[in-house]
Amino acid sequence: MQLTPRSKFLLLIAVFVVPVVAAYLAYFGWRPAGHTNYGDLLKVTPLQQTAGATHEGAAFDLKALQGKWVMVHVGSARCDAACAQQLYLMRQTRIAQGKEQSRIERLWVLTDSGSVEPALLHEHPGLHVWRPADSGFAEQFPAGDDRAGHIYLVDPLGNLMLRFPAEPDAKRMMKDLKLLLKASQIG
Repeated sequence: MQLTPRSKFLLLIAVFVVPVVAAYLAYFGWRPAGHTNYGDLLKVTPLQQTAGATHEGAAFDLKALQGKWVMVHVGSARCDAACAQQLYLMRQTRIAQGKEQSRIERLWVLTDSGSVEPALLHEHPGLHVWRPADSGFAEQFPAGDDRAGHIYLVDPLGNLMLRFPAEPDAKRMMKDLKLLLKASQIG
């Protein structure tokens, strides 16, 4: 196929003009949707008063979990349906991370002196159930009215940094965690 001089000229103009027009449209017309987190970002603060004991009474300091991302439920030892749902979501969100799940721990902070049902613990292998030595420990987890209604996230450096909404959407929670794990060079 032989190009005429006019066709060659139009092709040459297209080679130079099309990228300029595309750049103009991309800059002024097309805007990609911004990404927002599902969970509420909190003022990053290191957890204080991390000494305590497991639900069985063995001494355990939360500093032992540093180096891992920690999903936290704060609530009573008497686990109602909402508590059971949160523990389930924490377990499933961790499992859904596939090969990255080893970077995540789960923690249930007990706010009372009650005992935990053994059957519930059997459903959640690997869940750390912990009672703080200082009763004011739970005050570090901000909530409007009900701390037990939220799942919190602690970064690998031991800083409280994110709170998921009450009755969270599991898929959006998993997506947030996946993005954090991908972006994080620690933990």
